[in-house]
Amino acid sequence: MTSTGKPGISGRVEALRHKLAEEGLDGYVIPRFDEHQSEYCAPHDCRLAYVTGFTGSAGVAIVVADKAAIFVDGRYQVQVRDEVDLDMFAIEHFHDAPLKQWLANNVRPGQRIGFNAMLLPSSWDQDCGQAVAAAGGSWVATPGDLVDAIWSGQPEKPLGQIVAFSRAYAGESVADKKRRIAGMLAQQGADFLVEAQPDNIAWFLNVRGRDVAFNPMPHSFLIFDKDGRTEWLVDHRKLPNDLSDFELDGIAMAEPAALIERIGAMAKGRTAIVDPGFAPSAVVHAVRAAGGEVHLARSPMTLTKMLKNEIELQGFRDCHRLDGAAWVRFLAWLDRYGRTREAQGMPVSELEAEERILTYRRDSRLFVEPSFHTISASAGNAAMCHYNATAATNAPITSAGVYLLDSGGQYLTGTTDATRTTALGDISPEIRRAYTAVLKGLISMLMLKFPNGTCGHHVDAFARRPLWELGLDYDHGTGHGVGHFLSVHEQPQRFDKRVNEIALKPGMVTTIEPGYYKAGQYGIRLENQVEVVEAGDGFMTFRSLTLVPLDLSLADIGLLSPTEKHWLDCYHDEVRSVLSPKLAADDREWLQRMCAPCQAV
Repeated sequence: MTSTGKPGISGRVEALRHKLAEEGLDGYVIPRFDEHQSEYCAPHDCRLAYVTGFTGSAGVAIVVADKAAIFVDGRYQVQVRDEVDLDMFAIEHFHDAPLKQWLANNVRPGQRIGFNAMLLPSSWDQDCGQAVAAAGGSWVATPGDLVDAIWSGQPEKPLGQIVAFSRAYAGESVADKKRRIAGMLAQQGADFLVEAQPDNIAWFLNVRGRDVAFNPMPHSFLIFDKDGRTEWLVDHRKLPNDLSDFELDGIAMAEPAALIERIGAMAKGRTAIVDPGFAPSAVVHAVRAAGGEVHLARSPMTLTKMLKNEIELQGFRDCHRLDGAAWVRFLAWLDRYGRTREAQGMPVSELEAEERILTYRRDSRLFVEPSFHTISASAGNAAMCHYNATAATNAPITSAGVYLLDSGGQYLTGTTDATRTTALGDISPEIRRAYTAVLKGLISMLMLKFPNGTCGHHVDAFARRPLWELGLDYDHGTGHGVGHFLSVHEQPQRFDKRVNEIALKPGMVTTIEPGYYKAGQYGIRLENQVEVVEAGDGFMTFRSLTLVPLDLSLADIGLLSPTEKHWLDCYHDEVRSVLSPKLAADDREWLQRMCAPCQAV
């Protein structure tokens, strides 16, 4: 197979194939995961990017002797074609034509397909293993990672400093969390929990870290039993000498490399809870090899952490006021100078805009870092859902198209995530029609009342219906959970077409973010972060945390119902009243105009 594409990639693929031959393997699976099945990876763990060139946050590749394929979801169908050598890799859809299906269709009898059991969750291990076996092949866990073996100059594992997270922000002690989780283990008839998710461990131990950008949590593992005994497997070099601020009484310490050995020493005759989607399958193999039983279930820490306590919820409300002020200052600045700069031949660029909103956030002493890589996208770049501007792609923000900004912050009191779409010039009737449908979808969700027991997939269509009526749709979820100064994409709750069995409950924090994208031309997304609250009589609703005006100049106000207009007026009244005291006079004046009643637009 010849390659005309990305420099260096063909050599890496061939080096991997040579390594496969040395190991007696016919193929190898390369996931976009680290040992914690994280969404964001440290440079050390970006194996998929090293082999394929794809830098998105979700994907997996398979390399065999005569072919290769990469699987990405709808967010990355444009990006993957820009980054990956299409002469070497076939592009497959992560959900519609998944890896397990490819294996079933392409593995030949007698072939041996390798994988790293520390990088695949047990759900993937099981599904792929069954597919390979059904095709007559062997599914082989390798003793090390084959990409690491060919990766010259691979970065070292991260050693970000770990800090104690004050109970004044956390709202609950480690001792209380221990009692709650121990009770959940007992209810499930389990003896111990193996926890691999960094955000769960950081939440449980009231710590935060800096191993990966945008994710204020340390990489580590944790073993917790029903009697409250806790072993934290963390690189000791990340911890300060003085641990007096930490709540580590009764917690044993070990190095992460000892995980499998420690499981083997304690698993015989005992039952372990292992999360099938967010713990390495090596953990399952270790428990069973030691004579223990595995109960595959969502981590009790995940199910506890998803319901925020009142201190955490108040923290979210507080940080959204700070974040809303930064948003208004940015949008007012862009509106004030964008057209002038364009007329002078010095238009604002995507990267400049990204840096500008970061500058405004940094004015708060509670701000720590962005909560994800800001999506600052002009015109056709906005059609890529998870586009990130670089020096090579940095486009001007001009009056020729729409501008989409999806941005958030990590504050000591919480995590923010919001998206707004605006324009410096006139927009086409097509864009106005799509923008109005996206706006109506957002309002529909934010006005919704729903009964106890409702799950995310039950209500996802409310956000999509205005687009569906135009024959349009978007290929991503409508919303995701958000952690408390933790991961901006927090499972398990989400809004999606796909079934999600987690019922919405008061105390959950999620996003709602409908959109529409036309490849190469424009992208539209509107996103508010919300908390789930009681509405009375067995019903719930969403309370908006995001306080950022919606640009109604892009909407066809005549297509909005009186109820929708009333909701917008009430929302903008709240935005204006809360944020005005935090702004300088010129920004207050801009906010006043943006929050004018619908009849004045």
